[in-house]
This record gives sequence, C-alpha cells and structure tokens, in this order.
Amino acid sequence: MIILKKEEKTKLTKEKIINAAVTEFGTNGYGKASINNICNENKIAKGLIYHNFKNKDEIYLTCVKMVFSKIKSFIKEKYTKTNLNDYFDIRIKFFKNNPMYSYIFFDVILNPPNHLIKEITNIKKDFDDMNKEIYKKCIFELKLRDSVNIDEALEYYDIIGNTFNIYFQKKTSMNSNFKELINEHELKLSKIIDLMLYGIADKE
Repeated sequence: MIILKKEEKTKLTKEKIINAAVTEFGTNGYGKASINNICNENKIAKGLIYHNFKNKDEIYLTCVKMVFSKIKSFIKEKYTKTNLNDYFDIRIKFFKNNPMYSYIFFDVILNPPNHLIKEITNIKKDFDDMNKEIYKKCIFELKLRDSVNIDEALEYYDIIGNTFNIYFQKKTSMNSNFKELINEHELKLSKIIDLMLYGIADKE
C-alpha cells in the first residue's frame, strides 16, 4: 500500500478540484457555473473544496491562470517564425484540441466577471505581452510609412485589439452559440490584423 504524504495528498486533491472546475467553467462559463455542480458531478465533498479554496472566484481565477499559462507555453513551443498567419493557425489548433480551455479563455476575453477584471488583467499580462512582442517582431519585417514609427504601430495595435474585443463582447449577449462566436472571433481577428498591417485598398 502506498501512503501519500499530506502535501502530496493536498496536491492531488487540488488537481482533482481544478480539473472538475475546468469542465464546469468550460461548459457553463463563470456566470452559470456553480460549486454545487462541481461537487455533484464529480463526487467531491463541498467541505473539501472550501478547505482548499475560499470561494468560486478563487477557483475560477486558478483555472484562468492555468489556461493562459498553457496557451502561452503552447504558442512559445510551436511559433518559430515571424508570420502572423502561422501564429493564428497555432492558436486555432490549441483551441480546437482543448475546447474547455478555449471556452474559459473566451469567457475571460468576451464576458469577464466585472468584479474580477483587475485580477484577470494581471493574469493575462504575460500573455498580452507575448502577443505584443510577436506583433512587434512582425512589424520589424515590414517597411513602415515614413510617418509611422514602431511605438505608434504598437499603440494602434492596442486600439484595434481593444475595439475588436468590445465589438465581440456586444455580440456575446446576442449570440447564444458561444462556439460559433469563438470561431468567428478567431477568423475575423486574423483578418482584421492583416487589414491593419496591409490596408484595405489595392494600390497599383
């Protein structure tokens, strides 16, 4: 018989809770998810959850942190060029292979709980910084207009990205099919970045 140390047992218990929570939040989003569902559908005692986590918010933020860490690691491992099309292909592959992570990721991007925005922003920072660095490297491959410098191009990227997400946040409340919205978001994000870099006019 293998006897686990207290630290090992606690670690395994937390992993079980988090795995169950990923499924719950990945299925229902933050708004409809509940600790009762996590307990009932995974045979986890409620007391065990509250022994390891303060509340639903702490569990959710732990899941969010894990999701952003995993997608960041996946992109860093797979993305070796300075081609944005490759970058978006890698993102889409990750989301396709990890649907629960995908739903949590986009729930955070498009429908974040208002009272957790500060914490979520801190969690997302490393991922957002990585995206900016990828975009910056792509810009270095281009010949910019004489009137545009790198700092302005990066600022424009922020403006476009924030405006794009606000547009989709509004669509979230009107579209009940979140999976379709995720696919539309990724396809249009790739296109909007391409248009931002190369314009909409065909100059002869």
